[in-house]
Amino acid sequence: MKRSKSAPEVNAGSMADIAFLLLIFFLVTAVIPKDQGFNRKLPEKCPPNIVCEDIIKERNILRIAINNNDEIMADDDVISIDKLKGIVKDFLDNNGDHSCEYCNGAQLDGSSVNPAKAVISLKSDKLTSYKQFIAVQDELTKAYFELRQTYIKNVLKKTSENLTEEELKQVKDAYPFILSEAEIK
Repeated sequence: MKRSKSAPEVNAGSMADIAFLLLIFFLVTAVIPKDQGFNRKLPEKCPPNIVCEDIIKERNILRIAINNNDEIMADDDVISIDKLKGIVKDFLDNNGDHSCEYCNGAQLDGSSVNPAKAVISLKSDKLTSYKQFIAVQDELTKAYFELRQTYIKNVLKKTSENLTEEELKQVKDAYPFILSEAEIK
């Protein structure tokens, strides 16, 4: 009589349970990276300080462009990223029409008449890197932040931690963040 060698049977019934438990474990413990971006409130159809039917004077527009080589131009001059914040601050705080009591600008003819009327136009190329675009956005935000901090310190004579809602609105009205992002062609 021949003996047939048979392999011992493995009970595979619990394998599906183990696989299912491992799947649940990895789904629960996996860290899904959160997309990084920048926090911007979408503008209203017409910003509160600007009458949309009025044409914005050319001197109140600071044109910033980023080309496909990530070079930055501010009013037709190629600049480095570390100069952008200073250019933006000088443009916004110019006080060209002498109507701004809190502005400390040089009152140049080529810069804005008042921070409430100043518009920053940002244009980027299709091949501009996301990193450079965000770096420019960061410099614009820093410029506004520093101007607002100076306003809080010199005009309100407070610290930014101690502001009421009304004072915070006053600071934002003094230096409104008006940014126009031009369409990429």
